[in-house]
Amino acid sequence: MKYLQVAVNIPLNQTFTYLSTDTEDVSRTGYRVEVKFGNRRMTGVVTGESNSLPEDFPVELNRLRPITRFLDDEPLLTPDLISLGKWVSKYYICAIGEAVCSMLPGGKRESDTPGFSFEDEISSEAAVQLSEEQKAAVEGILSEDSTKLHYLYGPTGTGKTEVFLQAASRLLEQGKGVIYLVPEIGLTQQVIEAVVKRFGNTVAVLHSALTPSQKLAEWKRILHGQARVVIGARSAVFAPVPDLGLIIIDEEHDGSYKSGSTPRYHARQLAMYRCSKLNIPLVMGSATPSVEAWHMMQTGVIRRHTLTRRLAGGAMPEIRTIDLSLFSNGSSISPELENEINLTLKEKKQTILFLNRRGFTHFFRCNTCGYELECKNCSVSMTYHKTEKRLRCHYCGWNTEPPQQCPKCGSMDVGYSGFGTEFIENEVRAKFPSARVLRLDTDALTKKGELQQKLSAFRNNEYDIMLGTQMVAKGLNFPNLKLVGVILADTGLHMPDFRAAERTFSLLTQVSGRAGRFFPDGKVLVQTYSPSRLPVACSVKNKINEFYEEELSARKMLSFPPFSRLLRLVFRAPTVSQAESAAESARTLLSNLARNDFEILGPSECPLVKISMNWRYQIILRGPKIAPMQNAVSTLIYSYNQPKDVYVETDVDPVSLL
Repeated sequence: MKYLQVAVNIPLNQTFTYLSTDTEDVSRTGYRVEVKFGNRRMTGVVTGESNSLPEDFPVELNRLRPITRFLDDEPLLTPDLISLGKWVSKYYICAIGEAVCSMLPGGKRESDTPGFSFEDEISSEAAVQLSEEQKAAVEGILSEDSTKLHYLYGPTGTGKTEVFLQAASRLLEQGKGVIYLVPEIGLTQQVIEAVVKRFGNTVAVLHSALTPSQKLAEWKRILHGQARVVIGARSAVFAPVPDLGLIIIDEEHDGSYKSGSTPRYHARQLAMYRCSKLNIPLVMGSATPSVEAWHMMQTGVIRRHTLTRRLAGGAMPEIRTIDLSLFSNGSSISPELENEINLTLKEKKQTILFLNRRGFTHFFRCNTCGYELECKNCSVSMTYHKTEKRLRCHYCGWNTEPPQQCPKCGSMDVGYSGFGTEFIENEVRAKFPSARVLRLDTDALTKKGELQQKLSAFRNNEYDIMLGTQMVAKGLNFPNLKLVGVILADTGLHMPDFRAAERTFSLLTQVSGRAGRFFPDGKVLVQTYSPSRLPVACSVKNKINEFYEEELSARKMLSFPPFSRLLRLVFRAPTVSQAESAAESARTLLSNLARNDFEILGPSECPLVKISMNWRYQIILRGPKIAPMQNAVSTLIYSYNQPKDVYVETDVDPVSLL
């Protein structure tokens, strides 16, 4: 008789014992199974097996259930991946079933249609000739020295992708596999195309647009060694690549590498863990490294390889700030920016206008009493969308008709403050009536594949001006682009989050990098009310080192990462009293467990105190080491009964405190 340990996707941190129905003497570890769990049928993963039960096993043998059936004819998770799942469960304080099931591709059977369509004309593309800097970087990454953590640092357009591809090619020649992580598949299509053109049918692309059965088909291609290069967003870090020889993290600084739901893992940490276990290199790259990565480079934990020269004939663009406090005409486009757009249009060149805010105007405001209309479900201002003639919440989606008078004091003196991409589009069409204008944000994209179609159209000079949110800021490469205009650089500066300056600096530097990639005449105009603020001034003047030095100095003084570790607990409940009470009780329990190993900040309201009808309170643990905090929170989560209506989010090493 064989007993199987099965992990199911529920928030109980244990596996469950089932009887095997196997007639064959084969290991079933890593197989998906269907089991009866209470009154439900659930999919689980076999994480272990044995021929006998422990003497103190609490259930009578005649009460053990057999599994209903095996869902696969082969294991989907290798022993290495099951070990990784157990580490994720322990490190990120989530149930083993939640960790292991998050790795799976889904799908009950393979799809007949491939996950990624390789066109007939896509043939292997030859590698380009490397510069001396690029050659040195490839050799350094693949050298046999003890350093396995590498960082490819250089401004946008300096050829980081080619270094990644040639390092990958060298390892493929040795029979090794490669995982190539990108922030968001939809915004990095040019990188994917470069990988597919270079390596052809040996590439598997894992992304959210695939159906579960298509993902399963790709997963099996990877397992069988038919796909040796896996490219995808953060979940591709789990790919079951045999003989893995290298993991690449492109745009390492990007916040989308951190999962926003359980398990709240960071792909960079998982990649470091996998590479250290296999003793293989991990190479990260960005023009704007995260502050943590920069610190690790400065302290020698990560080896830095620097690229300085744009290889497509371009040069770093001319960047200027425009102080919006000097203008008061209500326009979102200053006279200087308007003049530059006109000149660019005359030269038959293209312009990108960037604003990290959707909608027509930002919020509804009463000029008499100062009332601002907030969402009924969330503690955030409603955004006016002119095309719909509705006010909409960008967190929960609730929308309503705009009031004609102030709901609080009845005044008719009401209006809208701030502006979004819809407002900019209207103004651009009015100021430049002959220009072909394209708007890109999640409101403007309604059909599948529309983003790629519009980006291709802009690349093919079918539009003169493209305006949008951060989806136009990164990973894009347009040969005819001359001018980038940042409509308002300050949108992220005033967030109550210690990473606000880092995000603003990164975004401005990344969007500026779209200009001048092929011709040395690129221009970037940054409109701001805060031209002297550190992130704005340093990105405009290209003072990269100065920004990181100042930011690290401030973080050290305030004891924020990388000079401390954080663990965040968020208590969500239908009423404010339930959330506050649960957070207070948790603080008392944690105080008894702290033993001076860490400090407890809070409880306090989250900056966004209400989202989707749930009130939110938070506690932040801060200390020099993460392990004591993890142990205390594990005890809190798994050893005490939580109130029934309260949900506790556990976030180890959070990237956002909102």
